[in-house]
Amino acid sequence: MEREEILHLTATELGKKIAAGEVTSATATQAYLDQIGARDKEIHAYITVDTEGALRRARECDEKIKAGTLTGPLAGVPVAIKDNMCIEGQLTTCASRILSNFVPTYTSTAVQALLDAGAVILGKTNMDEFAMGSTTETSYFGVTRNPRDLSRVPGGSSGGSAAAVAADLCAVALGSDTGGSIRQPAGFCGVTGIKPTYGRVSRYGLIAYGSSLDQIGPLARDVTDCATILEIISTRDPKDSTSARLPEGSEEAATDFTSALVQDVKGMKIGVPRDYFLEGLDPDVKSNVLAAADKLRELGAEVEEFDLGMVEYAIPAYYIIACAEASSNLERFDGVKYGYRTDSYTDLHNMYKKTRSEGFGPEVKRRIMLGSFVLSSGYYDAYYVKALRVKALIKQAFDRAFEKYDVILGPVAPTTALPIGESLSDPIKMYLGDIYTVSVNLAGLPGISVPCGTDRNGLPVGLQLLGQTFAEKKIIRAAYTYEQSR
Repeated sequence: MEREEILHLTATELGKKIAAGEVTSATATQAYLDQIGARDKEIHAYITVDTEGALRRARECDEKIKAGTLTGPLAGVPVAIKDNMCIEGQLTTCASRILSNFVPTYTSTAVQALLDAGAVILGKTNMDEFAMGSTTETSYFGVTRNPRDLSRVPGGSSGGSAAAVAADLCAVALGSDTGGSIRQPAGFCGVTGIKPTYGRVSRYGLIAYGSSLDQIGPLARDVTDCATILEIISTRDPKDSTSARLPEGSEEAATDFTSALVQDVKGMKIGVPRDYFLEGLDPDVKSNVLAAADKLRELGAEVEEFDLGMVEYAIPAYYIIACAEASSNLERFDGVKYGYRTDSYTDLHNMYKKTRSEGFGPEVKRRIMLGSFVLSSGYYDAYYVKALRVKALIKQAFDRAFEKYDVILGPVAPTTALPIGESLSDPIKMYLGDIYTVSVNLAGLPGISVPCGTDRNGLPVGLQLLGQTFAEKKIIRAAYTYEQSR
């Protein structure tokens, strides 16, 4: 097969070609490495590319596939991993100076599941530093550009993974989502991304930002690839205390997500929150998302508007909780046992101070300070405890909605991809760009982003479909039906 043919296949299509002997994993891996060499200088989707390791792994996979000991939909398929997931022996930086020399001694559970399935890891993708940002501009290693328009951001914090998929620099990628960091870049880059229910995918080996909010998920070209990857990485993990314990045999415990790839929404009840279509939403985004709702109605779904409530409280509650958890999680990066350490210092306290001052970027420092403030004596009850109460009220609002609806439909972001530099000059504007995504993390719900047209500049618009906890199959079925209709 020619390189262009390989690059235009979805991951599951490529897996079938490799299994059938029409192309080898080594040939496919080389095709992607050549594409990275040709395009990644202008996009900068990757922090690290493991050329030698990927080719060695691909040859090993080819031997196992030929011997019949390695089967499965992703056997031999080249993938990319966001650089906040540990891989034994590979540089893992979180796009931060403070971890610029960190090489883990273990592999995250989600990545290991892909390796066990026969995937070939091409490298680690760029991201906002410690996943703090919505544009992939806060990376210590430089900005990632949107393949659809190089003057614009790819979204964040999983912008490197989304850009890599959009620019054919990998077949599929893993990202992490704390407040929209899979869905928003998927929307900006015109690809598909799933944020699973909190606890569905193990967080072991994911370097934490907000421990009660973080969740690993796939970014891919279509819904089929996303469902396939989610099926592989969803597992109960004793190494992760937040890994969900679900009753065996229950519908919630079932992880056969590819069984939901059915083109049928007849009788499905879809709610459209009026709160998501008020002031601040770009007219082109609004028209494309409402057109998608109309399409699902045409296909047999019952679509109606409703009042969700609590939307205006999502951003302040999210940033208080996320920053509080970040200030605690990032205490461990002090230059003592691993990572960057300042060159000159006078005593231990001075070493801590200089290492952290030099090692963290401005956005990370801002969030650490905000988190430390809301957890401090005198402000803990006024801010942090109140935010936790709001979080519970947001979950209750969604619970009431899901008593009536199978799926909630809305936009991923208020706008399409923004020009590079615009958000960094106004952090509050960047935070408000997460208005439609953060409440999903606060409530621990699953969400999927699928492309639903373009704006007047030809930039992709993302459609977001949300489900009740552990109801990934419903959103996958709705998303697949819509995708196939287009």
